[in-house]
Amino acid sequence: MDLIKKLTGKNPSEYEPVAKALIDNADTALFEKLVKQDDFLFDFIKDNVAKRLQKACNPSNYKNILPLLKYYSPSYEMMFGEVLNSYGGKEIYPVMKNLYLNGNNSEKAYSAKYLSFYGNFEELLPVIREYAKSDFQPLAINSTELLSILNDSVSKEEALEKLKSEDEFEQFEGVKFLTAFGAKDSVNQIIETMKNSSLSENIASEIPYLISVEVLINTNFEQGILVLCNIINAIPDIIPPSAAVDYDLQGVFEKLINNTLNSTSAVALALAKEKFSELASNEEYLFDTDKNTKDAVKSIDAQLGRLNMNRLKSLLYDELYDGSDFVFFALDFVDEVEELESMLDSKNPTLVLKTLNLLKSKNMLTEKHREEALKSVTVPELKEIIKVL
Repeated sequence: MDLIKKLTGKNPSEYEPVAKALIDNADTALFEKLVKQDDFLFDFIKDNVAKRLQKACNPSNYKNILPLLKYYSPSYEMMFGEVLNSYGGKEIYPVMKNLYLNGNNSEKAYSAKYLSFYGNFEELLPVIREYAKSDFQPLAINSTELLSILNDSVSKEEALEKLKSEDEFEQFEGVKFLTAFGAKDSVNQIIETMKNSSLSENIASEIPYLISVEVLINTNFEQGILVLCNIINAIPDIIPPSAAVDYDLQGVFEKLINNTLNSTSAVALALAKEKFSELASNEEYLFDTDKNTKDAVKSIDAQLGRLNMNRLKSLLYDELYDGSDFVFFALDFVDEVEELESMLDSKNPTLVLKTLNLLKSKNMLTEKHREEALKSVTVPELKEIIKVL
């Protein structure tokens, strides 16, 4: 039988000898093959394998991990970091320091995780700052974690400045840094950046790693619902359906349903009802997810399926005005041509363009609508788009 099948299987008499041999022999070929299987294995299987490999390690053979570090997988970095620190501690530090400075990106990323367990690495601060900007995301994230442990205010301030950049990708880099840094006090700045970014869904998906959606809603209802709306829209193209479990969306929806509905919560629930109905009815979205995720998606679909969409729509119409943070979400649920026409004199050209596209998709677009829109829009490029709609 294939050694990978044995290692990932359920039979201890098969996986224990394979795990032991992999560590005892520093079997880089087998470990490389295992890493290449990452995308095809469920998370719980990879968790099991990590535990099996960790159990195979001991004070006599733990250094055999070192050759394996050339092959990066997020599934094994915590285990490797724990083992190296537990058995190697101060003795292994010079080796890991050298790998962090001179190894390949994989070795550097693993070494950074070890350093987070070891804790005494202030001498590496200049290099850590540099690596926190690496294009290799595991190295960047793990190095940012080290900066957080050191409470490096210089790097944090640089990231906060990026939020003010006119380059949206630089803004998002700042957001990702602050998230990995654990800068909970930057949540408000991140949300303000999200509001004005075309990467709003990407940004929103980072926020729950600083503060849970439930706590955010309890702290600032409008902000929390806005983040929730963007997260819902991000599934499954930007974040996987498993986010429903990771962010405890079922619990969030339950509290919104049980509280008095208003226009903003109605927007979020309408979005969620539509999204989870789509996820649950299309196996393509769930075929490579674990049972826990599948069950959660179907449970949320049933939970939201009991909601009256007409009731939600009657409430969300209150968000159809220029200054609403929810107007773009609410528009998707508008059927009445008169309501859509009322948005054509908006001062937001993007909102005007979306309204025209909605009218067109409903076969309601007229020449009069174009004329009204052209009065509101001053951007030449958008004017040309409107003319050819």
